[in-house]
This record gives sequence, structure tokens and C-alpha cells, in this order.
Amino acid sequence: MKAVSISIIGGGIGGLATAAALLKKGFKVQVYERAQALRPAGAGLILSPNGLNSLAAIDPKIVEALKQAGSEVHRLTMKRSSGEVLLSMPMTTVAQQFGQSMLHIKWSRLQSALASVLPPEIIHLNHRCVAIQQHKGGVTARFENGNVAEADLLIGADGINSVVRQALVGDGAPVYAGRMSWRALIKFPHEELVPHCSTGLTGPDGKNMMLFDMGEGCTCWSAGALMAEPSISEPSAVKELVLKTFAGWADPVVPIVEATPAADIVERPICDRPPLKRWSKGRVTLLGDAAHPIVPSLGQGANITFEDAHEIAEFLASSPDIETALDSYEASRIPRADAIYARSASQGVSSYKPDSDTRLADTLARLSQDEFQIWLYGYRPDAIHRSNT
Repeated sequence: MKAVSISIIGGGIGGLATAAALLKKGFKVQVYERAQALRPAGAGLILSPNGLNSLAAIDPKIVEALKQAGSEVHRLTMKRSSGEVLLSMPMTTVAQQFGQSMLHIKWSRLQSALASVLPPEIIHLNHRCVAIQQHKGGVTARFENGNVAEADLLIGADGINSVVRQALVGDGAPVYAGRMSWRALIKFPHEELVPHCSTGLTGPDGKNMMLFDMGEGCTCWSAGALMAEPSISEPSAVKELVLKTFAGWADPVVPIVEATPAADIVERPICDRPPLKRWSKGRVTLLGDAAHPIVPSLGQGANITFEDAHEIAEFLASSPDIETALDSYEASRIPRADAIYARSASQGVSSYKPDSDTRLADTLARLSQDEFQIWLYGYRPDAIHRSNT
């Protein structure tokens, strides 16, 4: 099926990774992104072995660039909000166990690494998809700017508020998970912020904060708190809200928030969507957060999206037709995505309970022996390749 033309709706990290995987297999690919520029969005994220192994299978140059731009995690520390250390464990054996280390990376660096392996002419900015229509032999995408794109297959990689998903299943708005989040990226020297380390702090009152070393003296902080209803603050009030929410917490929580410019703090409600039984209809399918948005308790949103990207390219390259490829893609991906959704939802709830400190410390202590974690991080994209050759 090398002559198949493919439209990807969404030029985020999922769309870019999918384009790279499909181009490597010889497909004709065009990416349509609603933004007017590929601007950095978000602060930082963590890439785990399953995500990095998937990217390496797509193009080893991507992972080489990420390792140069990011910060490998050598130690993980868990504390109470008072500063009492519950757990501190080395993470240097992860690479030996799973083939890749844990890696903190700025979102902008990840986006740049993915875009760097793509021909710039295939990325079409200022293309907000407003409608898709299937017809005999193809799919038409219509954009707000009046342009139209024809292709044999359309992939919706347009995030949790996916227009493509609504066209396929019409399941409305995402589901609020009862928690608000705030995050930012800042250069902030502090004796508690050690290079190549992740530090988590948790309180008994439904709050927690993670501090990630991003390299080059930068730290990404990510905070969350229980709230019955989503409450989006005015930009000028967000910083004040975070400081009030985490007042009295041990250093460096309050100082790093105080040092963060208010305009740099991203506030979002934590949401997901119930799993779908099918991601595809005819010549249209979903990928990444458009298919399986999950709460961020496992840090797996980006990582399993890269698994999707690798697998859909493999199935399209090895199948006799689009329908067979999409059936195989769903059969492989949906059970895994559903299991990760369930664990993410469960761990997300437990992370905000009064005994979250002991729960999280116990979970992290068993990280390398836990069957689920071994299954999660031990994902091997070469197994998918062997099963389709």
C-alpha cells in the first residue's frame, strides 16, 4: 500500500511522530495543524522506555537528539509536604532493564526533534479542520481557511478536543477528573534541586507537586489539587492561587512558584474520556489523545502516542488494504490503551487521598518488580515488526 496518501489532522507531537513513521515506510503524507506556527506549548514531560523505544524504531536520530537535549533521570525522591523524605531510589538500572532510560525533556525540544526529520513542505499551518467527509475511495478534509485536502486515509491526531473524534463518535466534551493542574518551566537554582533527579511532594489534603530537572539549569514544576469543579483563573490570578494552595509546603515549592513569572504558568483541568470500543470508521482513524486521553498520573500520554505512531505505520505497510490495517491496529492498541487508562485513573485517584504518601512510596519502591510496570516499560516495538513480516 505504498501509494496510499494520508492526511494527518494535528501537528502536535503525535501527528509529527506519525508522519515520520509513515514517511519511513514510503507513504505520501501531509500534516494539517490549526496553529499559525509550531510554537512551544507546555513546559516539560517525561519520556519512558516504551516511548523512547518506539521513537527509536521510527528514527534513531530522534532519540539521539532527545538525549542530547534532555536530562536522564538518575534518582527519584518522594517527600511529604513537610519535606520528610519517604523514599529515594536510583533509576540508573532502568536502561539496563528496558533498553532506554527515563528522560526529562522540554516540550519545545521534543517538538523540534520530531519536526527536524520531516520535510517542512508537508506541514501545513493555519489549517483548522472543520469537517471531514468520506466517499468512495477517499476522505475529504475541509478547513476553516477554505482549503480542502483529499486523501486515501485520514488520521485524527488532534488531541483531547479532537474534531475528528467528534465526527466519528460525537461523544462531546472531555470528562473532568476532579483535579486542577498548574505547571511551568523556569531556571531556578536551589540546593534542593539536584541535576538528573525527579522529586515528588505529596500532602494529605489532596495536593501534590513534582519537580523535574530539565537540564541546562531548568526545572519543570507540575502541581495538582483536588477541586470539585474546574475553575479557570484569570492569568493575573493563577500565581496567587498556586501560592495560596501550596502555602507552608517545604522548600523549594513556594520559592520556585514565587520566582515563576505569572504569564508562564499553565493552568488546566485534568480530564480524560471513557475508552472507545473502536477508533476507526471506514478510512478514518484516531491516534494519541484523540483516541485514548488519560489523566497524567503515569506520565504515559506522549509515550503511548509514540507506540501508536509506530504501530499504525507498521500495520499499513504490512497489510493488503486500509481496512485490514486499521483492524489490526485497533486489535493491537485498544487492549493496551484500555489497561493503561484503567491504571492511570486508579493511580490518579489514590495520588490525592489522605494516605497518598505511603501509597506512592510503596508503588515507587516496587517499580522494577511490579508486573504492570514491567509490562508497560518493557514494550518492544520490534515484536510488532516481527509479527508483521
